[in-house]
Amino acid sequence: MSEERKFHRVECIDCGSEQILFVRACTKISCILCGATLARPAGGKAVLVSANVLETLE
Repeated sequence: MSEERKFHRVECIDCGSEQILFVRACTKISCILCGATLARPAGGKAVLVSANVLETLE
């Protein structure tokens, strides 16, 4: 599957909650529990800021 349709299951570094993010997110993604910035757009793939990738989903 192409990179454009992938998602990551990530864990927030600050609070440990998990979320699913689109790999090519075009807006800032915040943690739903603590509000930390998990990822920010970078003109292509989103850059993870306060998150660790647990799994890549297709």
